[in-house]
Amino acid sequence: MSIRNRYLAAIATLILSVMSSAPTAYARDELVIYSARNEQLIKPLFDAYTQATGTEIRFITDKEGPLMQRLKSEGPNSPADLIITVDAGNLWQAAQEDLLKPVQSKVLESNIPPHLRDSGNRWFGLSIRARTVVFNTRKVSAGELSTYEDLADPKWRGRLCLRTSNKVYNQSLVAMMIAELGETRTEQVVKGWVANLATDVFPDDTKMMEAIAAGQCDVGIGNTYYFGRLKEKDASLPIALFWPNQQGSGVHVNISGAGVTRFAKHEQAAIRFLEWLSSAQAQNLFADANLEYPVNPAVKAHPTVEGWGAFKQNLINVSKAGELQVQAVKLMDRVGYK
Repeated sequence: MSIRNRYLAAIATLILSVMSSAPTAYARDELVIYSARNEQLIKPLFDAYTQATGTEIRFITDKEGPLMQRLKSEGPNSPADLIITVDAGNLWQAAQEDLLKPVQSKVLESNIPPHLRDSGNRWFGLSIRARTVVFNTRKVSAGELSTYEDLADPKWRGRLCLRTSNKVYNQSLVAMMIAELGETRTEQVVKGWVANLATDVFPDDTKMMEAIAAGQCDVGIGNTYYFGRLKEKDASLPIALFWPNQQGSGVHVNISGAGVTRFAKHEQAAIRFLEWLSSAQAQNLFADANLEYPVNPAVKAHPTVEGWGAFKQNLINVSKAGELQVQAVKLMDRVGYK
C-alpha cells in the first residue's frame, strides 16, 4: 500500500477515534486557515477534524510570501485565524512583522520541544524535516562521510551536487551554520561546496537525487522526504541517507509549523486545533502525509521514516533560520553559490 493510501486509511481511523472523544462544545466553532502546505497534504486532516468535532474549516493555499502579504494588506479585517508554513524562517518573519499573536498553552509547551517553537510562543513546529546527506551507494561508502563541513574538502572535487541557493531550505541550512560556526567559517565551507560541484545546481531536491542515483555526482544535501518519495517509486535506486555531525551538533532540522494570526476572530478555536495537531492522536498523520518526523517526541515516526535510522538533531532554535537568513543569502552570493 502506498504512503498516500495508508494516510487516507489512517485518516478514516482518526475520524472514528476523535468522534468518540471530541467535546460537543466544539460544534459551533469555525476556523479560517491560510496554508502554504499543499492542499493534498493538509485537507484530509481538516476534513477529519471537521467531521469529528463539528468545527468548520475554510482555507486558502498559496506560497508563504503571498499569504503573509495578504495578512499585512488585510490588517484587522483579515478573516485568517491561523497561518501554516513549511519553513521556520517564514514563521520567524511572520512574527517579526507582527502578523502573529502569543499563545499561552501548556499543551503546546509540553508537546513541542523548545528549539522547535518560538521563545515568545508566537509560532510552533508541527513536523520536522531533516536536511541531510544523500549519497550514491555504488560510489561512496558511509565510512567516507562525516559532516556537512567535510563536503567542502577537496576529496569531493567534482563529486558534489546541490540544489539552488534560491530555495529557502538551503538558505535556512546556511543560516543555521552561521549560528553554529560563525560567518567566517561558514563562508569557507560554502565556498568549498561550490568548488566541489560536479555540475550546475539543481532546481529541486528530486532532480538532484536523481542525478546522484544516475552517477552524475556522488553526494549531495537534501530533505529526507524527497528521498522517501523517490525510494517509494523505485526501491532499487542506489541512494541512501547519511546522518552528518553526529559527533558534534547533529543534523540540521527545519519545521513546518503554524501560528495564530494577530487579528484572529476565533482565537480559542485556533489554539484548540493547534493543540490537537501536536497531540499523539494527529501528529503521525500531519508528519506522515509528507514523510516527515513528528515534532512531538512522544510520537514515533512512520515505519518508512523510522527505517532510515535514528539520529541526533541540532538543538539550536530553528528561529535562527529566519534571524540569519539575510546574512546567509549574502554569503552565498559572495562565494558564487547560485
